[in-house]
Amino acid sequence: MLETSARLLRLLSLLQSRRDWTGAELAERLEVTPRTIRKDMDRLRELGYPVEARPGVAGGYRLGSGGALPPLLLDDDEAVAVAIGLRTAASGSILGIEETSLRALTKLQQILPARLRHRVAAFQHAVSVPMRGPRVSPDTLTAVAAACRDHERLRFDYRTHSGASARRAAEPHRLINHRQRWYLLAWDLDRADWRTFRVDRMTPRTPTGPRFPPRPLPPDPEIAARVERGIGEATWRFRARVIVHASAAHVRDRIPIPLDVEELGPDRCAFEPGSDHPEMLALYLGLLDADFDVVDSPALAAALTTLIARYQRALPR
Repeated sequence: MLETSARLLRLLSLLQSRRDWTGAELAERLEVTPRTIRKDMDRLRELGYPVEARPGVAGGYRLGSGGALPPLLLDDDEAVAVAIGLRTAASGSILGIEETSLRALTKLQQILPARLRHRVAAFQHAVSVPMRGPRVSPDTLTAVAAACRDHERLRFDYRTHSGASARRAAEPHRLINHRQRWYLLAWDLDRADWRTFRVDRMTPRTPTGPRFPPRPLPPDPEIAARVERGIGEATWRFRARVIVHASAAHVRDRIPIPLDVEELGPDRCAFEPGSDHPEMLALYLGLLDADFDVVDSPALAAALTTLIARYQRALPR
């Protein structure tokens, strides 16, 4: 009986970790037969867990939503991660969940064993910087996260940096929290390319679209560079093409965010930096510590001319 009870707990933990499981997958994980899995599912239903079964070759099992929240099964590391996440959420970037997070954290700490309460208490004196940027609705963040998890297409209204609105359709793949803001890395169906969207500018439309097979993602470092680049480019109001008389490595070492730098030779490269104003870009280019040429950008050329005259007037005569 002890073996059966332990297996039921393990089965319940698996059902909570993913939305859909086939009987064969569960049988392989638990090292039992599919017939045993069917019997265990019946036992879970008798205990009040809303286990849904779908027949057919592509069928399987799913833990449905019930009238009450079933107990969660967390190992030590998962419990500590949840506690730290709740403490962070109390002063994070999600609108309207600060008090709720503190209430949930209080309940969780009451049932944590002493060894885990000690680990969580180590974070109580951490300094939390108040969120000053835009905040995300919990409903929006939950809808986007669910679409990523279930590989369902998203249809949403999107407000761009310039304030324009557009309706978009995308295959969501990854949510990223960066500099106290939430971003979605998704495959834009209209542009047939990867795009980064600010979640606080998204208004999801329901219902979500059909399910899609996940596209292969690049390695995590490449994803981070792509997101960083997309975030930077999305916030620029002004861009220009510049040819630098130095190596591409020299330019990359002096760029605060990843950018595509085109190698034109051993000591010559080109890239397209951006800024909110041509004057700011002109100042930034001066920090490259290399000669450069401005390509087809009258606004940047005018800003450089203004700065040159100003610096010349500042020199002692």
